[in-house]
Amino acid sequence: MIPGIVVAPAEGFSGLLGLVLSDADEHSARGVVAVRRELMQPWGVVHGGVFATIAETLASWATATAVVPAGAAAMGLSNSTSFLRPIGAGNIHALATRRHRGRTTWVWDVDMSDDEGRLCATSRVTIAVRPAGGAQAAA
Repeated sequence: MIPGIVVAPAEGFSGLLGLVLSDADEHSARGVVAVRRELMQPWGVVHGGVFATIAETLASWATATAVVPAGAAAMGLSNSTSFLRPIGAGNIHALATRRHRGRTTWVWDVDMSDDEGRLCATSRVTIAVRPAGGAQAAA
């Protein structure tokens, strides 16, 4: 747990999603989500919002590992997700890789694949870095 974090990943939206964060640092983050009916569209494939959520969550947590100890907060600013191949069973495996570390924004590329290692979705996520007090005041 990162000091200063109010809600642990398993207690918030990540927990509802079932995202298991396997590792995260200022360079990369990995996670996995088991596919289940609640995450699917009526046609039996994972809803696109699940992929976008995984991407933003991994990028936010990885950024937070560096900025929260310094008194800042990390939160999503933009998320562009492209869906390449549907997933209807198994697991979603995600890898976030940092592309840019700035003073007020970090940019991440997140690739999400199925159990066979096939690329199913890819996201470009920008994370805003702001003073921690501002994030809590907005909540």
